[in-house]
Amino acid sequence: MHPSHESPWYRQIAARMYTVWPLKALGTAAFMMLFFSAYFAVLRNPLFPVTVMPLTWLDRAIPITSLAFPFYASLWVYASLPVAFMKDIRAMLRFGAWMAAMCLLCLGIFWLLPTGVPSAGVDWRLYPEMAVIKDVDAGGNACPSLHVASALFAAIWLARIFEQIGTPAAVRWLNWLHCLAILWSTVATRQHVVLDVLAGATVGLLFGLAGLRHTLQRTPEQKI
Repeated sequence: MHPSHESPWYRQIAARMYTVWPLKALGTAAFMMLFFSAYFAVLRNPLFPVTVMPLTWLDRAIPITSLAFPFYASLWVYASLPVAFMKDIRAMLRFGAWMAAMCLLCLGIFWLLPTGVPSAGVDWRLYPEMAVIKDVDAGGNACPSLHVASALFAAIWLARIFEQIGTPAAVRWLNWLHCLAILWSTVATRQHVVLDVLAGATVGLLFGLAGLRHTLQRTPEQKI
């Protein structure tokens, strides 16, 4: 498939963001509200005792740093970009359906096989930005990391959109670099361990590719 050359890529992005933007905004907000309600309900009411995930040599090699916080927090904007950049409503709905299916699978795992991260032995008052995360998210619902799964899921769809509208290679590389930075941040903030990241990446890859393929097969001219 050849990328569209109807107008410069940045104008296409602007036009796509304007398309049914109230529906996109309301849908994204509703999805996040439902997700967080379910996430914290499972976090506070696991079916069985929580298993603490083991550390690997790579966990010990990745230092804690407050520089990771902006990348960690950026997921909630990053994961909403594919829908913001779409122009086909059916594609938006399918993106949401596949994302919801992925979240439900992980929430089911969290409830049936609850996991948590080991104590980092850190005075989080030295990292005030990350202390906010620690107060809200107690380091449970660890494996697979939904933070990682959502980032990779979004990156796969963004890569297709950027290819379709003919963005420069630098933009496409930036997409993947941002995704990798989010993955790194989950360990550098000690919200997850490396094994959580690997499991989350597997889930995100499987659902991202399957969902995109399903959507393209049912979208005219495979354009989303």
